[in-house]
Amino acid sequence: MAKANQLLALLKSYADGDDERFYSIALQMAAHEAKIGHGKLAEELRALIDQAKDRRGLSFNSKEKNSHISRARGGLTELLEVSYPKQRLGDMVLSEHLEYQLKRVLREQNHAAELLSHGLAPRRKLLLIGPPGTGKTLTASVLAGELRMPLFQIRLDGLITKYMGETAAKLRQVFDATDKTRGVYFFDEFDAIGSQRGLANDVGEVRRILNSFLKMIEQDKSHSLIIAATNHPEILDQALFRRFDDILHYDFPNERQTITLLKARLSRKAQKQTSWKRLANAARGLSYAELVRACDDVLKKAVIEKKTEVKESDIRHAIHERALASVPLSSNGRGEA
Repeated sequence: MAKANQLLALLKSYADGDDERFYSIALQMAAHEAKIGHGKLAEELRALIDQAKDRRGLSFNSKEKNSHISRARGGLTELLEVSYPKQRLGDMVLSEHLEYQLKRVLREQNHAAELLSHGLAPRRKLLLIGPPGTGKTLTASVLAGELRMPLFQIRLDGLITKYMGETAAKLRQVFDATDKTRGVYFFDEFDAIGSQRGLANDVGEVRRILNSFLKMIEQDKSHSLIIAATNHPEILDQALFRRFDDILHYDFPNERQTITLLKARLSRKAQKQTSWKRLANAARGLSYAELVRACDDVLKKAVIEKKTEVKESDIRHAIHERALASVPLSSNGRGEA
């Protein structure tokens, strides 16, 4: 059964009106029951929690709830930026393998209590690798939206400081939060804290930060999702890779994926004779983010000019502009978007 300190914390959070803390503790109690073999009780608790959230009308885009969490977490406001995404998996254009990996994460999370009751841990530590604009940040939002959990983006400007030992102390605050408030915790530009030990420009503090992260993620037993994303996997320390349950690889869209994205956003406005294949060929090398911006440019122009439909040439022009706007960074000519 639940521990005395959990019951006290549950009652205190209820008395304080701290809904997020209340539901987080309740979920921890459900997980505890699952771990000791009470799988049916754990599932019933989780179902009751979900029903209570629905009845209370807890909205993940509520400004009041957002500010409430910020006040409750005090010093974490400079480390975590909280949001309540509405995105769903259907909003993404994915390769078959990536779609399979994300659906597997969601399936395991939705059956977490059952897995825990059998001594198995659901996937919840993910490393996302790929060029800018290929869907890594959107993935964090989609997982939070699908699981109806808050998304906490770790602010590197608040996390990384010049003072010895302070960054590690702030990292500890973040990992403490994963246990207190269940959510999706997203480390973007992860190479800033995960770069290889022993690089030419390495200093002792960099090694200490990485060692602290390795220890904390290894010890983390919370029920939150921890997601790290990087554009530069080649500089990550090799010890990091085995700390994650899954490594997801992202790339620029192929012809089929480009056509799917363009049609999803523009087919209702585009002329019937539009050749999506020709447009996909013109868009070769653009990221998902750049394609979305090109589509938005077309739609904005149509609204301003009061056009009921757009021509293929309009779409091609927007794609061409986006290609020109890309800043070459390496031999593949892609830019940081």
